Amino acid sequence: MAAKQPPPLMKKHSQTDLVSRLKTRKILGVGGEDDDGEVHRSKISQVLGNEIKFAVREPLGLRVWQLVSAIMFSGVAIMALAFPDQLFDAIFEEEAVSSKTPIRLYGGALLSIALIMWNALYTAEKAIIRWSLLAEACYFAVQFLVTTVSLVESSRIATGAVLLLVSRALFILVSIYYYYQVGRRPKKV
Repeated sequence: MAAKQPPPLMKKHSQTDLVSRLKTRKILGVGGEDDDGEVHRSKISQVLGNEIKFAVREPLGLRVWQLVSAIMFSGVAIMALAFPDQLFDAIFEEEAVSSKTPIRLYGGALLSIALIMWNALYTAEKAIIRWSLLAEACYFAVQFLVTTVSLVESSRIATGAVLLLVSRALFILVSIYYYYQVGRRPKKV
């Protein structure tokens, strides 16, 4: 019995055939513009997304502000944990407080916020940067309100507390500014 020879393989040259390539790309849904006006070169880039699209355009000075905030939160936290009497005296210019526990708890909370600030400094994710800036602005706003109420109740104006209020108002403005700048959509080029 004679073995039947298979027919010679017909090599299709679809890679060189322009019409065939365009049809294939159209079926896959690549090569054309999507809703955002982006042209995807492959199905993989279309599914996974373009990483340039998610890159954060950082406003000028953002990383410096994050570094200053992280250092400031860490410094005040360490001072509140180690030297609670001196911290209270520096702000309110009063005699030592009867219990150091609330000031040390304040230092522990600040240290937790400082850890968030240090981690936000090293990330490129827009959401994490924005949340850390919002947390910072909220903290400064609460501290501003609490210090203001404390000064009104004591009816004494301490120089340290007034400086604290002015600095906190400035810090709120800077944090909110960066929060909105990071959240802005980049302009189409």
